[in-house]
Amino acid sequence: QVQLVESGGGLVQAGGSLRLSCLASGRTLNSYIMGWFRQAPGKEREFVAAIRWIAGNTYYTDSVKGRFTISRDNAKNTLYLQMNNLNSEDTAVYYCAADGGTNLLVQIFSSRRYNYWGQGTQVTVSS
Repeated sequence: QVQLVESGGGLVQAGGSLRLSCLASGRTLNSYIMGWFRQAPGKEREFVAAIRWIAGNTYYTDSVKGRFTISRDNAKNTLYLQMNNLNSEDTAVYYCAADGGTNLLVQIFSSRRYNYWGQGTQVTVSS
């Protein structure tokens, strides 16, 4: 089992920045892909970014490319999402997710790929 705890959300003005963190505990993450998803009110949960824990390959949805950066600290078992130049469309609950290696045929961009989820952290961008 993997436990995920997000932090770092909050209220920020448009154009501002936030850094989300996700502390992972439990089973080793060395073989996992970890990702960030978000869900705005009345909308489905959507993929934001993902990273291969060992190799470091990163993946982003088009709307955040050039503004968001996903990274990880293997020693601290922590996943990060640096979010710059935020706008109102980024307002959502952000969830950290970890791939448990059981859904390898599912695309990285799909929530069905991930077995473990955090409780979410609210990000609100005021215009």
